Amino acid sequence: MSMTSLNSSADTPSADPLLLYGQRFDSRLLLGTSRYPSPRILEAALRLAQPAMLTASLRRQNVSDPDTPNRFWELLRTLGTPVLPNTAGCHSMQEVITTAQMAREVFETPWIKLELIGDDYTLQPDTLNLVQAASQLIKEGFNVLPYCTEDLVLCQRLVDAGCQAIMPWAAPIGTGKGPINAYALRTLRERLSVPMIVDAGLGLPSHACQVMEWGFDGVLLNTAVALAQDPVAMAGAFAAATQAGRTAYLSGAMPEQQAAQPSTPVLGTPFWHQLGAAT
Repeated sequence: MSMTSLNSSADTPSADPLLLYGQRFDSRLLLGTSRYPSPRILEAALRLAQPAMLTASLRRQNVSDPDTPNRFWELLRTLGTPVLPNTAGCHSMQEVITTAQMAREVFETPWIKLELIGDDYTLQPDTLNLVQAASQLIKEGFNVLPYCTEDLVLCQRLVDAGCQAIMPWAAPIGTGKGPINAYALRTLRERLSVPMIVDAGLGLPSHACQVMEWGFDGVLLNTAVALAQDPVAMAGAFAAATQAGRTAYLSGAMPEQQAAQPSTPVLGTPFWHQLGAAT
């Protein structure tokens, strides 16, 4: 699938597109494609949410027998949404490089979501080798979106290695806890200027709205939608929340106050009315 045909289903280009590696996306929501109750529900959810990209694992593509129809892949082709292959399940540099190279051939795209797992229990990224893996993939011509923690130094090193966007987690994959280290995420947003997509750990639409209000450029999630009682409705809720958070960020929030402030002007009203308005 060519990555130049971005969000073909959108009728009107967004006035506030997401820009990654010089390419434009009309949505700021990215969705995974696993664990849905059925292909029919997956399709309905994606059609409602209109995500910018869909993540997919190479393991779901039938690479061993290309002559056998793959219904999952055919569905993605039908939707016309750009695919972001990932290196899910890779635990070493060599696994990452090999999987990325195969994904580029199978999915016909230079995009790759870099996942290099360092701990099987928390699925935490291997922060000691992630930068080296990203650097190697960039040298091979990939548009790398690295899944990483919210560690400022790690994220800066990924940018130094050539990553034009990064994907810090909100919480461990699949937990649905929401952003558990708000201070670190907000510090990251303040210090780095590259596009940042919060990936993993979001469980509620309000979580997506919150990180977007902080100025993050997009969100990527899977389990929160796929395992909802109504995945289609939840996909729509996340799409709306992501856009609401973005609009709020661009609108500029009011400064926090330490004391109550009357919302009704009291100038020119009798003092006995002013006393009442201030309560």
